[in-house]
Amino acid sequence: MKRIISSRRAFEIIENFSRARVLVVGDIMADHFIWGKVSRISPEAPVPVVEVKKDNFTLGGCANVFNNIHAMGGRVHLAGVVGSDETGRRLLSEFRNLGVDTGGIVVEAGRPSTLKTRIVAHGQQVVRFDREDRKPIQAKSVRKILSYVESLREDLGALVVSDYSKGVVTRSLLEGIRNVLAGRPIFTCIDPKQRDFSIYQGFDIVTPNHLEAGYAAATEIQNGQDHIRVGMKLLQQFDFKALLMTRGEEGMSLFEKKGRVKHTAFPAEAREVFDVTGAGDTVIGVLALSMAAGASFREAAYLANHAAGIVVSKAGTATATREELKRIL
Repeated sequence: MKRIISSRRAFEIIENFSRARVLVVGDIMADHFIWGKVSRISPEAPVPVVEVKKDNFTLGGCANVFNNIHAMGGRVHLAGVVGSDETGRRLLSEFRNLGVDTGGIVVEAGRPSTLKTRIVAHGQQVVRFDREDRKPIQAKSVRKILSYVESLREDLGALVVSDYSKGVVTRSLLEGIRNVLAGRPIFTCIDPKQRDFSIYQGFDIVTPNHLEAGYAAATEIQNGQDHIRVGMKLLQQFDFKALLMTRGEEGMSLFEKKGRVKHTAFPAEAREVFDVTGAGDTVIGVLALSMAAGASFREAAYLANHAAGIVVSKAGTATATREELKRIL
């Protein structure tokens, strides 16, 4: 494949990460991993008995997007909703330990914080159970988030909306963001979950995986050309400047609208895939940070692809660092 950018240009963008400011808005979640081993079947039911060896609590959802940008040395802010429960308190504590301004994080009484618990034995996920409430957040929570966006808009290089369909990303929130940022040179990036892409219309770049893209275009992607037709259709239909489709082991495809639609393929960069959990968060986090640091869509996609290759070689919800990215480049 022809090189997208020179090493010198890539390092120049990475060096600008520390001066780039990004706001991440969306569904804040917690990922709880329980690690163990199975050596017997329960006498009570035909299920494996997991002998727990360790467990860990990590940032998930849009908080993992935040964490990826933070790990890359970017200046990053976070806005979303947590519940007034133990998970919510633990998340707020984690954010404060990272030096996060929690002014954009709204606590909704009576709403559980989203918690995904995964039980992993011998490197394989045995079961996952979720604690969540997917109904839309309260109108006053939307107003608080928009007020926070407005307070930062003079200093932002990029804004990420990380939609996990847990109730934070609503049409009213997105309309409010469009209004608050209107006329400002801020890249707006969407990691979508809803099938109706009209809700995201007019944002700069959207990053669906190939299944999400197929659902949105009402087209099943079955061969190597289908994804190109789908990408072009979505780009033109919803007025995005670019669309980055992640395609698993097939890599990524970038579609840009510059008069006519241009397609660039990026092969998968992972040497060994261990765990794909949170890889999409890495893609949009590094993509947005790169654009805030002065990269073009193609340059940002190139760096995001390499960062994702680092993350999927790690276990659990992981991040890549600026030093790791430099090393593989």
